[in-house]
Amino acid sequence: MTQSQSNLIKKLVINLIALLYLIHFSASAASARSTGRRDPVVMSFATVGDSRGDPDSAIHKQDQLWLQNTKALTRIMREIQAKKPQALFFNGDMIMGYSTDKPTLNRQYAYWRGLAANLMETGTYVFPVPGNHEVQEKSIDAKGKVKKIANSSSEESWRENMGDLIVDAARWKDITGTELTAFDLENAPAIAGADHIQTTQAQLSYSFDVAGNHFVVINTDPVGNDGHAPTHWLAEDLQKASERGAKNYFVFGHKPAFTYAYKADIGTDGIDKYPENKDAFWRSIEQYKATYFCGHQHVFNAMQPTLATGGKAWQIMVGTGGSPFSVAKADASNPQDRMYAWAIVSLHKSGKIHLEAFGFDEHYGKTSRLKSIYLK
Repeated sequence: MTQSQSNLIKKLVINLIALLYLIHFSASAASARSTGRRDPVVMSFATVGDSRGDPDSAIHKQDQLWLQNTKALTRIMREIQAKKPQALFFNGDMIMGYSTDKPTLNRQYAYWRGLAANLMETGTYVFPVPGNHEVQEKSIDAKGKVKKIANSSSEESWRENMGDLIVDAARWKDITGTELTAFDLENAPAIAGADHIQTTQAQLSYSFDVAGNHFVVINTDPVGNDGHAPTHWLAEDLQKASERGAKNYFVFGHKPAFTYAYKADIGTDGIDKYPENKDAFWRSIEQYKATYFCGHQHVFNAMQPTLATGGKAWQIMVGTGGSPFSVAKADASNPQDRMYAWAIVSLHKSGKIHLEAFGFDEHYGKTSRLKSIYLK
């Protein structure tokens, strides 16, 4: 065989491989389109949290001033916007907060609201979830111990800056074209009730329905009971939604029910500091086969923790909106532990619920898919 004949055969083989790849790719794309037609997405929502910056790690003067990771958050917002979900649930710590100085809080809230405004104008309603940075004040006692305590002044600042979003059913319909029902401003954990609430939780813990799906937002740092979920109120709220015929249940809070133990000696950092509260909370999540979305730890993690009931409910932690990573480089055995990330949940006509998480590294490289799981 001559050299020219050998080269010709090589070219023919390469072209054949390319043709087979093209046929396979086209068939796969056609199959995906067909599947999409057979089982279309009837609703979708995105979720992320923890975008507040840190004065010690801010690169640019604007972020030192506003205490926000602008570069990470604006990119996440653009990527969410491109997916066109009907809603974004932002799971707390959107501002540095830790203050009762209202002018300071107002400026920080205004900056964050400006970064989120485009979503509201392009088809995605933004639901805020209170985090500890929004409702707590940080101080140091006489012994030098750091104290973080929720206070009524910070709760009021939350309502003043976020209350127009919680919940405007008419604006939801204008933005999404769908109906939002079962929202009641008075439906919040009762003062002096079983959840040991000391101040009004209106617009801090709230719930509503959309197309047979029930959505609940909880404040995990209420005044007088920091670090606790309102478990009694949640159980009653989920039961009422079940009686209305809810098919799916989604709960959003800031602090996790189960701390992500990315290394052996990490302590509890969520409502699991109080095991009885955590167990009562998770029993309700398991009973209704709900999914719990949270942040607080600045990491993406998906887990299925179980109690003695043996449920398979998911906790999805997406505290990756731009705050300093919780996992140090030396402890990052999983590359995903140090990525800015967000998740989108698609509800299909068949009843299937699909979650995809996307993220990019601290060098702002290419966005990649971090996780693809069926919650139901």
